[in-house]
Amino acid sequence: MRFSFFTPFLLILCCFSTVSSCDKRYESIFSFGDSLADTGNFLLSGALAFPVIRELPYGETFFSHATGRCSDGRLIVDFIAEAFRIPYLPPYLSLGKGKSFRHGVNFAVAGATALDPKFFFDQKLGRILWTNNSLSVQLFWFKKLKPSICSAKKDCDDLFRKSIFLVGEIGGNDYNYPFFVGGSIKQVQASVPLVVEAITKAASMLVEEGAVTLMVPGNFPIGCSAVYLTIFWSPNKADYDDNGCLKAFNAFAKYHNTHLKLALEKLRLKYPHANIIYADYYSAAMPLFRAPRSFGFYNGALRACCGGGGPYNFNNSARCGHIGSKACNDPSSYVNWDGIHLTEGAYELVAARLINDSFSSSL
Repeated sequence: MRFSFFTPFLLILCCFSTVSSCDKRYESIFSFGDSLADTGNFLLSGALAFPVIRELPYGETFFSHATGRCSDGRLIVDFIAEAFRIPYLPPYLSLGKGKSFRHGVNFAVAGATALDPKFFFDQKLGRILWTNNSLSVQLFWFKKLKPSICSAKKDCDDLFRKSIFLVGEIGGNDYNYPFFVGGSIKQVQASVPLVVEAITKAASMLVEEGAVTLMVPGNFPIGCSAVYLTIFWSPNKADYDDNGCLKAFNAFAKYHNTHLKLALEKLRLKYPHANIIYADYYSAAMPLFRAPRSFGFYNGALRACCGGGGPYNFNNSARCGHIGSKACNDPSSYVNWDGIHLTEGAYELVAARLINDSFSSSL
């Protein structure tokens, strides 16, 4: 059983960090993104007739039942909410069913892309999209809901000044879809400027709507993900780094992140009054892949807890929750949950490192 140090870590932050519940109180969070942040919208959308995330083992660790989160428990957005004593965010599609949105709303949808579906249909990839609820749709939802949250401009300004707008992670699926059907790194890399532009346009629109503090995450080291390690397995040892991750795909993630950081720098110049934070998911996660046992992940970082066998316990014919798959006994000893997403334990540590100002940049 891995020891959880998120709570004592936050107590330290209360005294020393510039981003903590003790020195700057936030009262709400508005979240956009994909499965890394979705707390139930994909499930409620009915995009799939029998989605596995509506059943255990998804949700088994913390909630003891499936919630629509793509993990065994809580996500980064949940830990950020806990850090600022904000209730867990209701998914947008659950509103009107007794849910309050005064403390924020989660608009993220699993499978969502930064680019609109038309881009993928034009590339003959539309049929493999999990959802059409892209980032622009999520922004539409926000604008549609805004009058119900606050009516007068002063009320909106007061609320949003004390709100965190989490813009992502988003963009990962824009790359996953073409990669998983055989797209080359060179081909997919050509779409990076478009993806980054879509993300920064979303951030810009939110600032125009009154957002003051925005957290914009970069991409995780996808070369360390069980799904990539399985699909793009190579007999050439030179393709792997010392951690067992695929170097070319981690380099791709860095390429995206570099472009995103440069775009956010321009956005800060345009909106000097806004606190636009680059959330460095890559740097926050890499220590877990370099030395997983140091963090209590005794079953390592590359092999999934829940899956259908294979070197990395990822089998596309028996993914987590499907017939032929099995979940491990102790998810807290694994970094990877289902081959694509991380475990609650890994998300907890990433969130703690993000809240620590040394892993986020708002220069």
